[in-house]
Amino acid sequence: MSSLKSYSANDLFNYISKKEDLLVLDVRNEEDFGRFNVEGPFSIKMANVPYFDFMEEEDISVAKVSREKPIKVVCAKEGSAQYVGEILVSHGFEDVAFLEGGIKTWGNLLMPKRINLESDDYALYQFIRPGKASCNYGLIYQGEMVIFDPSRNYDFYRSFADRHQVKIVRTFETHLQADYISGSKQIANQTGAEIMAHIGDFSNASFQYNEVHDGESFEMGGNGPVVKVMHSPGHTPGSTSYIIDDKYFISGDTIFIQSVGRPDLGGKAKEWAAMLYDTLTNKVQNLDKNLDVLPGHFMNWTEANNQLVFSEKLENIVGHNSSIYALDSLGKFTEFIMNNMRESPAVYDEIRKVNNGWLDVDMDEAEVMDLGKNECAATAYAKVKKEESS
Repeated sequence: MSSLKSYSANDLFNYISKKEDLLVLDVRNEEDFGRFNVEGPFSIKMANVPYFDFMEEEDISVAKVSREKPIKVVCAKEGSAQYVGEILVSHGFEDVAFLEGGIKTWGNLLMPKRINLESDDYALYQFIRPGKASCNYGLIYQGEMVIFDPSRNYDFYRSFADRHQVKIVRTFETHLQADYISGSKQIANQTGAEIMAHIGDFSNASFQYNEVHDGESFEMGGNGPVVKVMHSPGHTPGSTSYIIDDKYFISGDTIFIQSVGRPDLGGKAKEWAAMLYDTLTNKVQNLDKNLDVLPGHFMNWTEANNQLVFSEKLENIVGHNSSIYALDSLGKFTEFIMNNMRESPAVYDEIRKVNNGWLDVDMDEAEVMDLGKNECAATAYAKVKKEESS
């Protein structure tokens, strides 16, 4: 009889990236599975057979699981997946493994991708978070690293920095995040790194940070890559983008490859829509169209290139989203925003409080708050759903 094995979230991403023929068996309840499950760059075979079904109707539940593929069992915290995995092995399944640490490890997973050329004297990385459909970034030069919009996976950044023999010296926030808990405070506490952020979002923050201002620049190492600050309000009043080496445009949630940031998360849709329209019209569209845009989120994996990196020329983004950028009045743009609003997840208000330092949560509560895909883009999705339900 074969034995039960285990695998990591990193292993799972690699299985999916290599298009391995497998079955992901999620044994959480249907509601949790429907809210958040494993998604990767390529389609995978999935099944949802709750853990309690295996407890109550073992033979019937086992019969629902295909024997044709290796089985990768997923649950909330690990124990239930291990339990189900042992049942499957006892029924003669030959290749069964459970996810170490449960679904939260998938939710926190970061996959580093080098963006710029190996021959450059600095290194720019995209840290892709598949479980949140988000991206954050690391810039390395002469023993130092700065991170843009870090997640709360401090262990990843620490090991990444150690592996590259660098010290984390700064974090840059593009805005007050609502969809995930920022790692800047923990990184600052652990490493002494400075937190850089715009007062438009962080004026009431309970922790120390250094203000960034529109038009100023930061040069790494005195003669390294230059990080230029561009205040780009709209998604939030303090939204800020960063241009690196006049080549890379870290846009935060201001613009995405397939949309723009939604300006209604603060409950002031019309006011913030006016700011976003001005940013798109008078700032973004006046930038060098050859800039490589590096967004804070992606809608789906079709946006990634052949190297599974989320990056696109600004010229192409404006072209892809011509229906948005061609709106020639604030009234039309505001109408677009109002037509595409959808309900903001209730947890976003709590996450904002955590990220401003107003609310402390323990690790388990943070894990629950942080799970789930982002809802930060203004798209036509909400309008379609309204029409379907009417």
